[in-house]
Amino acid sequence: MGRTVGIKDVARQAGVSVGTVSNVINRPEMVAETTRDRVQAVIERLGYVRQESARQLRAGRSRIIALLVLDMANPFFVEVARGAERAAREAGLGVMVCNSAQSLEEEADYLGLFAEHRVRGVLVTPADVTGTNLEGFRRHDIPFVFVDREVPSGDACSVSVDDVEGGTLAGRHLIAQGHRSVVYVSGPMQLPQCQDRRAGLLAAFAEEGLPAEAMVHIEAERLDVASGRDAGARLLGVSPRPTAVFCANDLLALGVLQALFAAGVSVPGEVALVGYDDIEFAAAAAVPLTSVRQPAFRMGRAAAELLIEETGEEADGHQHRRIVLQPELVVRDSTFAPRPAG
Repeated sequence: MGRTVGIKDVARQAGVSVGTVSNVINRPEMVAETTRDRVQAVIERLGYVRQESARQLRAGRSRIIALLVLDMANPFFVEVARGAERAAREAGLGVMVCNSAQSLEEEADYLGLFAEHRVRGVLVTPADVTGTNLEGFRRHDIPFVFVDREVPSGDACSVSVDDVEGGTLAGRHLIAQGHRSVVYVSGPMQLPQCQDRRAGLLAAFAEEGLPAEAMVHIEAERLDVASGRDAGARLLGVSPRPTAVFCANDLLALGVLQALFAAGVSVPGEVALVGYDDIEFAAAAAVPLTSVRQPAFRMGRAAAELLIEETGEEADGHQHRRIVLQPELVVRDSTFAPRPAG
């Protein structure tokens, strides 16, 4: 590999000082036009690119925001990233997106990387619910905002969705369709989202006087399609089989749908199915999926705006805020059994 062209190379080729080259790059109005043109011509000929990271470190302010999510294979987090990127771009900043893969170790490694590179701030959906990873990160004095999770203390901002209400919306809908037994397929129950959506489902049961035992809980290893297929296979062994399933996200629901189809179980004829997130694939599934919609783009944008405010010129007046967005039930074919003709 060739040697990286530096500012000294440009100065030597242009016959000027390093300070003059720096002025051409950063304060061109201070340099005579003929000199400026000569330096620019050398920059273009040599292909010089200024070292932005070094410049930012000298200025004490990075132009990069980090976004660390649980699973970039999940279209929900893609939408979160799009929202964050839009807000960052409008502020002249960039977003570095990283995936913890729901791993505490990978999350810790990325947080260490962010600290090394002195990013402007971090948007994070924590995999480590104990907060241990972030406690170590706090020592670097880099601001962060929780995304899709509430901050347990008041020392940071957060943007989340009322997941208890989301679970309640799903439960009310299934009960209104006449279902009196529901399987709840969750991801790992240490995740607060999975806990809250279960609590919401049970709240809907309580409203109608249904016992908590009317809910069968199947905990999946991960929040992905493969785990959903495994949960669907386990569901087929439940006796008597509940007539409805509520999944903690749409990827799980799509996996359950695959397992039920493979076993010849009709959706929604024999089993109604509700997901969560309302990703694009929900409407495009073999049976369009009823889902609880999260405003993912708004969530990412709002979180980035809070972080930009906290790290910008108005940082001294910033106050930590907790934003809680409201979910919406989107009803599709997967919860409506076909009516007999005539």
